[in-house]
Amino acid sequence: MKAIQIGAGNIGRGFIGELLAHSGFEVTFVDANNTVVELINELKNYTVHVLDNEKRDEKVENVSALNINDEKLMDAILEADIMTTAVGVNILSRIAETLAKGIKNRLAKGVEKNLNIIACENAVGASEVLKEEIFKYLTEEEKETVDKYVGFPNSSVDRIVPPVSEKMENPLDVVVENYYEWNVDRNGFRGEIPEINGMNLTGNLIAYVERKLFTLNTGHAITAYLGNLKGYKTIEESINDNDIYEVVYHAMVESGDGLVKKYDFDRDAHLKYIDKIIARFKNPYLQDDIKRVGREPIRKLSKGDRLVKPLLNSMSYGISTENLLLGVGAVLYYNNPEDPQSLKLQELIKEKGIKGAVQEVSEISDENILNNIESKYEQVRELFK
Repeated sequence: MKAIQIGAGNIGRGFIGELLAHSGFEVTFVDANNTVVELINELKNYTVHVLDNEKRDEKVENVSALNINDEKLMDAILEADIMTTAVGVNILSRIAETLAKGIKNRLAKGVEKNLNIIACENAVGASEVLKEEIFKYLTEEEKETVDKYVGFPNSSVDRIVPPVSEKMENPLDVVVENYYEWNVDRNGFRGEIPEINGMNLTGNLIAYVERKLFTLNTGHAITAYLGNLKGYKTIEESINDNDIYEVVYHAMVESGDGLVKKYDFDRDAHLKYIDKIIARFKNPYLQDDIKRVGREPIRKLSKGDRLVKPLLNSMSYGISTENLLLGVGAVLYYNNPEDPQSLKLQELIKEKGIKGAVQEVSEISDENILNNIESKYEQVRELFK
């Protein structure tokens, strides 16, 4: 069985690629970074270092790599049984033409073997997004054939895989937490579903997606933005500040109560899930960088992402959202000269004010909500600056 993992970064190597390799797949990594591609082809192995209460090393061997622009990728796609991505949802449109070319090549060669493509990104419906981008390069006839043989199962992924500053003996090695979740929509597959250790198949993926995105990612982002205001460098430092912990925990509860209403989750079980996530934030081995977690604040403030959507969902059920609002207020202070979205957000605030900037990036038009956000923006300054 052959797998192509597009994206040879920390998530690609330390999560999805590792699960595929340990499930018996011959894994080919695909990346635009020639240095990483050459290292993988030279060393052909790396180690995933699990640093948590439980510490262990997991060796990944017999891997290879191709540059995204290498013509040999067409041959690899021809033979692939499964393809996965871990590149960031904004990059999917950039790789779509290449993948479409590979799929067209399969059709031209008469390959009828099923292929399943799973976008393992922090976004709702990422595989569907990738499918739409790929289909832009196909004829109507090709689309019909692809629909028959190529599946695009949506998925939800969850594992903290931070970059590591210390130099490792093998530069491909990755540090990860022990916890992970990879939930995949069983209804999206074509043909026989491959057996992959650690992949959880579900018929109700959207509940898993929103549970993760609006609990872990919501809490993660708010921890980063409040920690940034206090001058902290890591998520661990931030969450161990009791003032930040109180806002983050209660924001996650507010978001969770909305999810409980929407999906009929067991509230006690969801509260335990929140406790588990907080414990992950406190993992002293991860050194998860605030700049990494806080990057692209405009995307994180969009209407379907981790801050605004849970806010609006909980509000729709009449649930108090005081701490979620504080989280949104904290994002608006994020000013990182190395982050183009951060700079653009600050320019929007100067040009249009708080309410105008929030309305533009989040599409919130309700004046009461905008007034609440502006009020919480001022409150955040008093509490955390």
